[in-house]
Amino acid sequence: MMNILVLPLFQMPSGHHQVADALIYSLYHRFPNVSCEKLDFLSYCNEQMEKRVADFYLRWISLSPHSYEWMYRRWMKKFEQPTMEPWLLYFEKKMKRLLQEKKPDLVVCTHSFPSHVLQRLKQKRIITIPVVNVYTDFFLSGIWGKTAIDYHFVPHKEAKKSICTTFRIEHHRVIVTGIPIHERIVPAEKMKRRTSKRILVAGGNQGLGKMKQFLMNATHTQLTYDVLCGKNEALYHELKSWNNPRIRPYRYISDPAKMNELYDEVDAVVTKPGGVTMSEVLAKKLPAFTLSYLPGQEQMNLHYLRKKGLIYLLHDNEPYDQQLMRVLMNEEEMNELEKRIERYSLEREKTAQDVLSEWIEANIYAIKKR
Repeated sequence: MMNILVLPLFQMPSGHHQVADALIYSLYHRFPNVSCEKLDFLSYCNEQMEKRVADFYLRWISLSPHSYEWMYRRWMKKFEQPTMEPWLLYFEKKMKRLLQEKKPDLVVCTHSFPSHVLQRLKQKRIITIPVVNVYTDFFLSGIWGKTAIDYHFVPHKEAKKSICTTFRIEHHRVIVTGIPIHERIVPAEKMKRRTSKRILVAGGNQGLGKMKQFLMNATHTQLTYDVLCGKNEALYHELKSWNNPRIRPYRYISDPAKMNELYDEVDAVVTKPGGVTMSEVLAKKLPAFTLSYLPGQEQMNLHYLRKKGLIYLLHDNEPYDQQLMRVLMNEEEMNELEKRIERYSLEREKTAQDVLSEWIEANIYAIKKR
């Protein structure tokens, strides 16, 4: 039996968990004799600490986004250099104990912090377990472990070039997989072309963003809206109370097959630029728009996506639905967008699921003989 440990961070729903779940789903279906366990490293260290840190993070990002952005960039730069912070020794000790308890044959990190701790242990030659970084954003933050990590599943070829050049990592250890999505999200062959447009509005699992402002001004008769409220029950009930036949709210959808059906029914998506959501949208060849984003990760994702022409930023100085229709009804622009999405998709060398499967097939018999 091969044991694989998958490490996101925090218990709240996030792209880190979505990627972890997508990989585990695939491996279970391909290898019945492989055991996968997903574990939130922070909760393992101290469950009360995880709750406090998660609550503090959500409050901070909501109440003071600019200071969060400043601190996030500062921390990234700090972690890019070797650091002797004494509090990291606590997490090293906890990680060492976790590995002794679980005895994994492979560790997959879908969050940067466990990767950073594992990098430190590997640099000190305390552990030799193979570790994979699976990046869940369109940029590679400085917190991720780099040189001592065995394999890197990166979002695009620019990221591969950057990590190989900056950290002198061999090319075969860095694979362009894109940000992994669930296998139940089936890639589309071509972009839809319909006169009446159905728009999926997604504000993240917490139902964040300027959703109400956006929907209160949605008056264009050719547009209807499916709204993902996440776990924001107040927003869900308020939208239901509007009794607007062109606005259909949904609670949190955890089933990727249901999300796949919803993607197939819509013509465009208004979303925050989270890594996993945008990767699903690009796989579905759907035009993507954003009007709000969180500081830090999503802001940096947006910078990359706009540079590549893969997302449109909606402005507050003109009705949102007019901006949507101007882009969506522009046949020439839609053709160019489809080409840009196709170019991005062609950068992928293999799927993360396929690379992991190849590693398992190459190593499972050696592990059995131990």
